Amino acid sequence: MSAPGSDREAGAFLRHGGRLAAARGAFPDAPAPWLDLSTGINPRPYPARRADPAALRRLPDPEEVAALEAAAAAAFGVSPDRVAATPGTEAALRALPRVLGARSAAIVSPTYGGHAEAWRLAGARVSHGPWDEARHSAAEAVVLVNPNNPDGAQVRGPDVSDRWLIVDEAFVETVPELSVAPRLFSSPVTTGEGGGRRAGRTVVLRSFGKFYGLPGVRLGFVIAEPGLAGRIGAQFGDWPVSAEAIAAGLAAYTDDAWRERTRLRLARDAARLDALLGANGFEVLGGTSLFRLAAAPDAGRRFEALARRGVLTRPFPDQPTWLRFGLPKPKDWPRLKAALEGSRR
Repeated sequence: MSAPGSDREAGAFLRHGGRLAAARGAFPDAPAPWLDLSTGINPRPYPARRADPAALRRLPDPEEVAALEAAAAAAFGVSPDRVAATPGTEAALRALPRVLGARSAAIVSPTYGGHAEAWRLAGARVSHGPWDEARHSAAEAVVLVNPNNPDGAQVRGPDVSDRWLIVDEAFVETVPELSVAPRLFSSPVTTGEGGGRRAGRTVVLRSFGKFYGLPGVRLGFVIAEPGLAGRIGAQFGDWPVSAEAIAAGLAAYTDDAWRERTRLRLARDAARLDALLGANGFEVLGGTSLFRLAAAPDAGRRFEALARRGVLTRPFPDQPTWLRFGLPKPKDWPRLKAALEGSRR
């Protein structure tokens, strides 16, 4: 794929989405404001209340964090003693290699590159491959993003033999029935399919910012056996999340009606985006209802053509025919349509 601007700028686009500063530098003549479709973030965020000013003038109380974890646990369908709040899923996945102590990890790929990077930085041997290959590998830990980013691939009831299984469910709010957490962690004493041994070797990661459209809040969760959840949570000290994260999470996780309405709306918008991409020369390969993965033989040229029109998408270093598109805001559909039509020329 041809890359815009300097190698440093191109690397920013290829690493992950949301690099608007690099886009502005590489395409200074693009119309503003930019339409950032490079991430899988809900473009219509939850209308979360802000933290009380008094809460910003003190450190969060442990009871407030516990209340947040209980609200999240209820939304996840798990026992509160299995949940630990973290300052974002990214921070949690970076801590896992250190806490688990595994010396090798099999990453179900292609997927989000932060997992492999975290394990490599911890000195672990890292391998990549499809689910069937990873689950039968000799690695001490298997990492699965479910549903996967960027292709939306799903694994129903993932299981491995007596090794660590890390399931990153950052996008599972769009398909809640896919989550392994309720099956393994729904009560203080693990029962049913999977049993205590499997639960004891499984860690589930959940994200707040993507589905609720508030990534700047920096809120995530780990779900695991109580002792392990506590060890992971302890990596972030006595105040793992901010007053703003507590306020937003408490409101959002108790709003069942908003969650259900949003799932339906996202599904409709994803179908609309599929139709628009298909009408403009892209083949939709998959994704979730928060993002769509599409292919075109000239994806590199079209990335640049869209960027010149102020529309940022997500290219991939090892897949030059791929682009990932997030959902636009309601007012931005006409602009996206015009940009896609113009990029064909």
